[in-house]
Amino acid sequence: MVKLFEKVRFRGVQLRNRIVVSPMAMYSAENGYVVPFHLVHYGKFAMGGAGLVFVEQTSVTRKGRITHGDPGLWEDGQIDGMAQIARLLKAQGAKAAIQLNHGGRKSCQQRAFRGNGPLTSRDIEMGEEVWQSVGPSDVALADDWNSPVPLDDAGIAGTCDAFVAAARRAVLAGFDVIELHMAHGYLLQTFLTPLANFRNDVYGGSRDNRMRFPLEVARAVRSIIPDSMPLFVRISATDWIDGGWEIEDSVVFAKALKALGVDLIDCSTGGNLSAGSTNANLSRGPGYQVPFAEEIRRETGIATGAVGMIRTPELAEHVLQSGSADLVFLGRQMLFNPFWALHAAEHFGLTGAFSEWPEQYGWWLNKWGGALRHSGESLINTFADDQVSA
Repeated sequence: MVKLFEKVRFRGVQLRNRIVVSPMAMYSAENGYVVPFHLVHYGKFAMGGAGLVFVEQTSVTRKGRITHGDPGLWEDGQIDGMAQIARLLKAQGAKAAIQLNHGGRKSCQQRAFRGNGPLTSRDIEMGEEVWQSVGPSDVALADDWNSPVPLDDAGIAGTCDAFVAAARRAVLAGFDVIELHMAHGYLLQTFLTPLANFRNDVYGGSRDNRMRFPLEVARAVRSIIPDSMPLFVRISATDWIDGGWEIEDSVVFAKALKALGVDLIDCSTGGNLSAGSTNANLSRGPGYQVPFAEEIRRETGIATGAVGMIRTPELAEHVLQSGSADLVFLGRQMLFNPFWALHAAEHFGLTGAFSEWPEQYGWWLNKWGGALRHSGESLINTFADDQVSA
């Protein structure tokens, strides 16, 4: 059997397959509100056959945005736009997920396609908003970055409340799954790592103390969303930096999250070295982060999602068959080929006459396939051409 296309259930949500479109920031919202671009952007992934489609990291406060172009759920007016996306995804057979985040010391920066660094005078002239970032300590991301203001007890409590309020709005918008972003150098991850957390109160020092605030957020969100709704957490399984957060820490953290009712750990890495890339200091290759998902799954018994240059159906299937993860998360490969999931099904010979494609497409493609076969061309070769890395 092809495990990639097995149905899988998390609490009350059943996915049609194990293919997930990873949350990817598009930096295209207007004052925190999604725009028509987002409907087209996310809808094509559901139409393309993915089982679960994530809306990009969505800010829980206005000043928690990474950039001025980030979407948010910090006010009720933002619910309607998100609800349109959720309805569209589900109408196309996918389940709808959203990632909630606070940018922390990476807040108030350039949109990625304009530099992905600190705001410049040119950005401000273009209308980018400026605000003060916050973090666990007053340690800037890099020498040329602004120093964050450390959160006091009231700020920590208020931020936890903001995650809860955003989660309530995500439920009202109709999302099936919520993920908390605790990775890549954003606020919750900077509380975890000793590279950014130099506090001497109950939220700093020992690993248990550094885990305290992220666990408080997970506990609070889990308590107010429906029991039938899965809660995922994305972590940086390692900082990839000496003296930082390590896989051993992630195993302990994953056990604590599991005890709170978290259903899956989305296993990414890095993010504390620079803003330009989550793993800018690595030599990356296909599946390079999969071993972290495998170790956390083996050591804790919690379900995991694997990420990291998973481009081909064969590699995705191997990740699942080997027991390394329960879901595979694809990001940039989906931007390159939004119909990756349907192409993978054709590759494995699981569909006939394009029956799993949207019927508006399937009828035409079946005629096209017949013409290709008549001319002696292979459909498999046609699909394989689309698996080249973007």
